[in-house]
Amino acid sequence: MSYQPISFYQTGTFTVGNRLLAPDERSVQAQVKRYNSLNSGHRACQGCGEALGARYAIDAAMEAAHGQLIAANATGCLEVFSTPYPETSWQIPWVHSLFGNAAAVATGIAAALKVKGKHDVRVVAQGGDGGTTDIGFGCLSGMFERNDDVLYICYDNGGYMNTGIQRSSATPPAARTATTMAVGAEPGNPFGQGKFVPAIAMAHDIPYVATATVADLRDLEAKVLRAMEIRGARYIHILVPCPLGWGTASGDTIKMARLAKETGFFPVFEAEQGVVTGVLPIRKKLPVEEFLRPQKRYAHLFGKQPKVDVIAKLQALADRNIRKYGLLGEEH
Repeated sequence: MSYQPISFYQTGTFTVGNRLLAPDERSVQAQVKRYNSLNSGHRACQGCGEALGARYAIDAAMEAAHGQLIAANATGCLEVFSTPYPETSWQIPWVHSLFGNAAAVATGIAAALKVKGKHDVRVVAQGGDGGTTDIGFGCLSGMFERNDDVLYICYDNGGYMNTGIQRSSATPPAARTATTMAVGAEPGNPFGQGKFVPAIAMAHDIPYVATATVADLRDLEAKVLRAMEIRGARYIHILVPCPLGWGTASGDTIKMARLAKETGFFPVFEAEQGVVTGVLPIRKKLPVEEFLRPQKRYAHLFGKQPKVDVIAKLQALADRNIRKYGLLGEEH
């Protein structure tokens, strides 16, 4: 199902006019009582998608948990910009894990709370794609296999942005990074590598898996709220554009996330017990070129001799997502 029940938009924008709506129709972020779990004072880059994603997701989780929430956070951009010693922008109990064991640390916290009988205190683990799809993949799979009562949130910006924009297993094909440079016969990240962790999470048959982007706030919040209604292992994978790593304007973060969804490049769906139960349909199908062209990490595809064959392969991947997840919706 779609989590976009409000059709009223401000003229000329895609921004929902939350404060013009009735209180029960407003998003968590539009409420005066929102928790501001990730508060001001952090040192994220201008336009950082991860800062937006974390604020949206954790505030929604706090809403669902009535303020009773503990977060384990992997090393990475989110940890670095939010907690420069001895300061913190977090207004929740927050634990810094190693790069690869956020899921294991969160599992331990959940086990301790269970022993103490504190069933009302919930646990969230969070990390970037490097700490999730790469370094922390083993601990994450173990958390899924044991069905530990933890919500794991991955903020996917497609690379190791904090350490110099290196490739991760979530870096999309043909993208330029410091370790997949735009040189040679097949410049950029090779096709056929990497992994799509939401599909792997579904293969574990855990209670809940979802994807989201920072461009669809209501959808993201609703999925976090739904995940918090469930006990057991849950996984939400949020696309969070990185202006620095993607080479986009800092004011285009929401636009880029929306283009990723509207082209089918990033499928937005949810699943329970390994079965897709709903998608956020594409409103207006766009060619994948509209998502690629604004990004400097794909500039090598649009030179004097555009690499139309590579663009066609990327379009084929987006089209496959559309078919696989039914992203055009029932009306199509």
